[in-house]
Amino acid sequence: MKPAQPAAVEVDVVVVGCGPVGALTANLLGLRGVSTLVVERSTTPHGQPRAFSCDDEALRIYQQVGLVDRIGDDLHQPTRADYVNAAGRTFATIDFSQVDFGFGHAPLNFFDQPRLEHVLRGGLDRFDHVELRLGTELVSLYQDDDRVHLVLRDVATGQSYPVQARYVLGCDGARSTTRAAVHIPLAGASYAEPWLAVSGDVPPEAIRTPHTTFVCDWRRPAFVSPGARGSYRAEFMLQPGETEADMTRPERLAELVEPYVDPARFTVTRAVIYTFHHLIAQRWRERRVFLLGDAAHQMPPFLGQGLCSGLRDAANLTWKLALVLDGDADAALLDTYETERRPHTAAMADTSVRLGRVFLARSRRAAWLRDTALRAAQTVPRVRRFVRRFEFKPLPAYDCGLFAGGRRYGAVGTMFPQPRVTLLGSTTPVLLDEVLGAGFALLATAVPAEGPGSSGLPVRTVVVHPAGTGSTAPPSAEPDGAQLHVVDVDGVLISWLRRHRSTAVVLRPDRFVFALGSVADDALLPRLAAALGAPESVGQSTPI
Repeated sequence: MKPAQPAAVEVDVVVVGCGPVGALTANLLGLRGVSTLVVERSTTPHGQPRAFSCDDEALRIYQQVGLVDRIGDDLHQPTRADYVNAAGRTFATIDFSQVDFGFGHAPLNFFDQPRLEHVLRGGLDRFDHVELRLGTELVSLYQDDDRVHLVLRDVATGQSYPVQARYVLGCDGARSTTRAAVHIPLAGASYAEPWLAVSGDVPPEAIRTPHTTFVCDWRRPAFVSPGARGSYRAEFMLQPGETEADMTRPERLAELVEPYVDPARFTVTRAVIYTFHHLIAQRWRERRVFLLGDAAHQMPPFLGQGLCSGLRDAANLTWKLALVLDGDADAALLDTYETERRPHTAAMADTSVRLGRVFLARSRRAAWLRDTALRAAQTVPRVRRFVRRFEFKPLPAYDCGLFAGGRRYGAVGTMFPQPRVTLLGSTTPVLLDEVLGAGFALLATAVPAEGPGSSGLPVRTVVVHPAGTGSTAPPSAEPDGAQLHVVDVDGVLISWLRRHRSTAVVLRPDRFVFALGSVADDALLPRLAAALGAPESVGQSTPI
């Protein structure tokens, strides 16, 4: 007689894969009270330093889950990135000391991936409703109108068992089992040239090239940089006929890194051959199954945006899922995930490809033309600024999606800045997101005529006062946190509102601008409720 199958465990969300994107996704879901099961095939943490860099937007997302301080302890923040030719002459520089996109963090950060994953996985311990199962793989899945039915397998015992979830998020990388299970193909190109990535530890006095450097040598392009926790990363394009066995020999590695570090004092921790891709999934959703990170898109590394793009996916989708699961928004809201994220990811990948063309000139003549053109172009002040201030990086903005009017208009659809503020009555500055809470927010230069409860949605109201405002909170400040008064320490918020001819702004949980208006406009929040398709009974002014 066939043994009875165990009853299926039921959760709101199953996250497949617990690399940085999967672990962050689970933290964001945990923060919003979503019952979540995370499954990861490996039984031990990933011990190799693969992903290397993140930007200010990524740190803002880590801040959202309360882990940025622990992650930030170990970051290396370069002051510049040089592009040099075969002779070592600099023909372009990005000066990160002059770059401030206004989001509260440094524009480029190098991290140690094993340490990052340790912090992100440790963050899951804060949530009783989030479970991580290591040594567990996805075998198969099918969907009906209400659930996804999964079969999972314990890698050690080979035992399979069923799980049911309302949604599944595939964060399982470039070779995604989730993507294969829902038969979503990839489209794009893979680059034929293999690269050797070398990571190691080195004392500061043994570093010969102390700045992040793109070595644009047409014979062997390379990237080198100090990293986090005393590490150093070097990557080299291989030439035809070179093999992994030959290029990873200790004496060959020493020869390659010798111009950049003292090889006698450089301890190699990882040396692998890889090729990079410019691929995107044909679609990022199949009914109740979503793809995030490398499962949905892969891009060349020249802009350092592969991991960052996956983190943006998680920050975009998780709050929408939580609203739908709680009945606070129509399920159609989930369609805006791909509508918003795909074009931005494609723009980031295209910029990376264009930057790669600069980096990878493959003949002496092409390299000479590149160097000459770029040096000449940078004699024009506006062009020089465009390069030095990293202005060619696509800004965080969505053309269409969950915004008033449904599309970008002026500041609507862009990420809101994150300056320093103080709570009225305090002298300790904090970054803005620390007072906004985890949900929607209404920032205004005066107490709005109608409170957040007028829309039936949970919204935190933040009244912004100019620098120098006295320390006594107005009588309208509410002790339950539904309304807060802050001082705009550096004048950024009031200046931003003036520039956009507004006195009030509605922010989404991911801090993109939903709508602009005036303090007297009593339609801002009802417009948000209508866009969400939220029932009138939702929230009833519950503080966030």
